[in-house]
Amino acid sequence: MSKDIATPNRTKDILKKYGFTFKKSLGQNFLIDTNILNNIVDCADLENESGAIEIGPGIGALTEQIAKRCEKVVAFEIDQRLLPILKETLSAYPHVTVVHSDVLEADIHKVIRENFKENQDLMVVANLPYYVTTPILLKLLEEKLPIRGIVVMIQKEVAERIAAKPGTKDYGSLSIAAQYYAEARTEMIVPKTVFVPQPNVDSAVLKLTLRNEPPVKLKDEGFFFKLIRASFAQRRKTLMNNLTNNLYTKNEREKLEKVLQECEIDPTRRGETLSMEEFALLANALIDMEI
Repeated sequence: MSKDIATPNRTKDILKKYGFTFKKSLGQNFLIDTNILNNIVDCADLENESGAIEIGPGIGALTEQIAKRCEKVVAFEIDQRLLPILKETLSAYPHVTVVHSDVLEADIHKVIRENFKENQDLMVVANLPYYVTTPILLKLLEEKLPIRGIVVMIQKEVAERIAAKPGTKDYGSLSIAAQYYAEARTEMIVPKTVFVPQPNVDSAVLKLTLRNEPPVKLKDEGFFFKLIRASFAQRRKTLMNNLTNNLYTKNEREKLEKVLQECEIDPTRRGETLSMEEFALLANALIDMEI
């Protein structure tokens, strides 16, 4: 029998031995295809000296494949019932540390300082639970961690939204937020059949390569993101209507029109047609106008 955790039989045996039942509330779907796991790890371009952070290791299927390729792995697991299972399945990999914590509440900077060498090449590699994909990714990006990038298996639809270009139906505030911090690319589509239990939708492997600096110069990062959220508040509305409904008052409409004209942005356009550069230009101009 294969020693790999990620085979249907081995997974079944492990779950049976521990009487483990899946919690829908935690979005638990375990991968049972070693080839796909290896492809995910390939995307991360890990070296022998690299370190990796994993989120939601489950029974250790992906963790095992990451551990074979790098010097140190730290995995965040929220479900206490999985800790004894991981202790057994990963016993051959002493360089793996499992942290029992919700990654959304964890001080990741502190965990990195305590577990990895200074300036060590670091990647996040994970099969993320669908229900918390966006908050986890935004936390990883916004906290400006000392990592090279992120390779994650997520819901296909979310991967398409993150990697979307202006003018497409998938493009929105999430696309801009992610692409402000990183270059985004969908690496592969993964069918739902390679998971236990099977989810309702297919997944995709998304690679985010962190930028050394953002692609646009901003006077106020917080305001830029506020402007973007307002611009996409109701997708079918024009930019002008969204901004006067969600960020400004009707009395400021005239001033707003003037700023849009100066930026050569037609007020009747919709948010999804604006590039990040146009949003940056508009955000900086609105700050200058102080409206």
